[in-house]
Amino acid sequence: MADDSRIFQVEIITPDRVFHVGEATMIEFNTAAGEIGVYKRHIPLTTVLAPGIVKIHKDGEEDVIAAVHAGFAEILPEKVTLLAEIAEWPDEIDKNRAEAAKARAQERLAHKTETLDVKRAEFALRKALVRIDLAK
Repeated sequence: MADDSRIFQVEIITPDRVFHVGEATMIEFNTAAGEIGVYKRHIPLTTVLAPGIVKIHKDGEEDVIAAVHAGFAEILPEKVTLLAEIAEWPDEIDKNRAEAAKARAQERLAHKTETLDVKRAEFALRKALVRIDLAK
């Protein structure tokens, strides 16, 4: 049983659904500045999400693992809210489609043209890699 003094609330919200609401003793996710791990009583912080895998830990229970792609995180001492453009469970990911997206992004980056939006192609590649990693 988890120590209640270490538990905080977690919400992951996307434009089309409330993706996850629950409790945690720790949450890990990617930000534009790198990976972050958050425990209860973390200093208040708002940060930009980067594509990556979110791991929600709760002592004595199985971890909740999902993918998020861009958005914002609001960290408060008693609650963490991820406002994500996209959030996906592993069983929602089509691995073949992610592999095809990876190949397209790599192809665009390998054969750059003046009209190529490099940041967009790199973002598409990161999203595909996260999806492939989570679908394993």
